[in-house]
Amino acid sequence: MKEIQQGESLLIRDVEVGRARVNIRVEGGRIAAIGADAGGEAAVVIEGGGAVALPGLYNTHTHAAMTLLRGYADDMPLQDWLSTKIWPLEAHLTGEDVYWGTKLACLEMIRSGTVAFNDMYFFMEDAARAVDEMGMKAQLAYGFIDLFDEEKREKEIKATEKTVAAIKRRGNPRIRAAVGPHAVYTVSPEGLRWCAEFSRQQNIGIHVHLSETEGEVKDCVEKTGMRPPALLDKCGCINPRTVAAHCCWLDTADCTLLGDRGAYASHNPTSNMKLAVHRAMPYAWLKDAGAGVCLGTDGCASNNNQDMFEEMKFAALLQKFFWNSQTLLPAEQALAMATANGAAAMGFDGGRLEKGAAADIVLLDRNAVCNTPLHNPVSNAVYSCNGSAVTTVLCQGRILMQDRLVPGEEEILAGARTAAASLLARAAESQTEE
Repeated sequence: MKEIQQGESLLIRDVEVGRARVNIRVEGGRIAAIGADAGGEAAVVIEGGGAVALPGLYNTHTHAAMTLLRGYADDMPLQDWLSTKIWPLEAHLTGEDVYWGTKLACLEMIRSGTVAFNDMYFFMEDAARAVDEMGMKAQLAYGFIDLFDEEKREKEIKATEKTVAAIKRRGNPRIRAAVGPHAVYTVSPEGLRWCAEFSRQQNIGIHVHLSETEGEVKDCVEKTGMRPPALLDKCGCINPRTVAAHCCWLDTADCTLLGDRGAYASHNPTSNMKLAVHRAMPYAWLKDAGAGVCLGTDGCASNNNQDMFEEMKFAALLQKFFWNSQTLLPAEQALAMATANGAAAMGFDGGRLEKGAAADIVLLDRNAVCNTPLHNPVSNAVYSCNGSAVTTVLCQGRILMQDRLVPGEEEILAGARTAAASLLARAAESQTEE
């Protein structure tokens, strides 16, 4: 595929947006014109052939490098899964592991139509290197876990400061820093307050797990007399820059609090069902309270993929099933969660196919089985298709995939396989030494 140079124009001919067949002209990374009469000369021309055009998808909760742990431990209770499988293996991660794991996640997301993601993990300078090379957008947070220990808290503060400084030094507007207090059960109130203040000083986002399980809520109430959202709010961590993942066990007062503070809740239905948290995020309560509601896959150890098309379908179906309402979360709203709402949650311009918007564009194969017949393109995208229907992906006008070709794919797959094998070997060697 031809690499678009800065300032060059691009024209996508003959695609379907809504019910209309249009052309999309891109200049300077933005949509310059969209309509039947949009055209003219362009440095690069993509023949759409009637493909369905959608905004690029935004994944608002990931642990991207956990692609290396895909299939490593499944079908276990959440706390056992974390304490006996995931955390012990993660203790042996290196920056190179995270680099290749993140590149693999980016490849998977690009192939399934995602242009941006909100990540919390470790060695985030290496994650930023991977994102930079892949051409995606990302908000990256070091996972801050102090386990209520003052000495560990100081180490986490230094790690967070170092990560944020490194990401800002890149000067890449596609890559943003955030703070990542893991959760109320792994971060002390002192740590939460520091994260909130540092976020305010640096004008960066907050990425946190919130009310994922009933046990998390009960333990928080027993220890502090407050539910998790109230505790986070007391520490300054609930504001318009906050993306709170899961939010399964919120009550109506919790939802009102998030709405009043202008925060965002990231729905992760696949992970929540797989880990059997026994409750679906109260989408209707959050929406009625004015909170932002977006969508995320979670990491590949608990999903086990990064396909946001699957996530849209599971979100719509889980809401209908759990809350016993056939009309809850219709397809149009599920798509908005994965596009415009996700972009807003991360503070990026995107998620809309309109003049002036960032040129984050995904083309779906019109002739795919899942798009036949094509009575309603949005319905098909949410309920029928998965990421395999995606043929072409643009992020801010840059072609990340064209006709299902992603440059460097074989190298990424080989590097990720090697990194995963090396990680397991180090963990096994450590166990042998013990």
